[in-house]
Amino acid sequence: KKGAPPKSTHLLHLTAVKLEGSGWTAGRVLGIVRSAGRLLAQCGVKLERLELVSLAVPPSYLDLATPEAQRALARDYSVARPAVYFVRNTRSNPAFEAEAFGRGNTKTRSVLADTVWLTLTARDPGIALAHELAHVLMDSGEHSDEPGNLMRDETTPKNTALTRAQCARLRDIATGNGLLKKAK
Repeated sequence: KKGAPPKSTHLLHLTAVKLEGSGWTAGRVLGIVRSAGRLLAQCGVKLERLELVSLAVPPSYLDLATPEAQRALARDYSVARPAVYFVRNTRSNPAFEAEAFGRGNTKTRSVLADTVWLTLTARDPGIALAHELAHVLMDSGEHSDEPGNLMRDETTPKNTALTRAQCARLRDIATGNGLLKKAK
């Protein structure tokens, strides 16, 4: 039927880490993850399981701050990957509302591999999460100049499509890295 997502060929098991005191609620986190899941469905990826973890952490862990703080949080509170950390804000410069850590950009900080970090201030958070998850699943920081593409450097409701080639890369790389499983 026209407009229906393709049949699910791959399954995603995702961990969402909500930091207590960050301003995130479980309901908002779940809604954002579901929204991102709908966008990834265009590639045949089904969000099969979501584990929501709520952590009480020191105040220094609530924001995207220094690489050391992020590494300490990921190391001290280890969770299944891929994982999304829902943080309060960023103190990084330049400031990003969301950040993805694939395997290719974490050679010297492997504890961050296969994670996404999303701030409370992110615009269009479901789209931002899908964009960042695609970076992790494709293990690539590449952006697209194609109009309407999810991987444009600006996440907006107008940028939600992925090409067949992007979907194939996402499925192949993520499956090879153990981040997706083939549906039976």
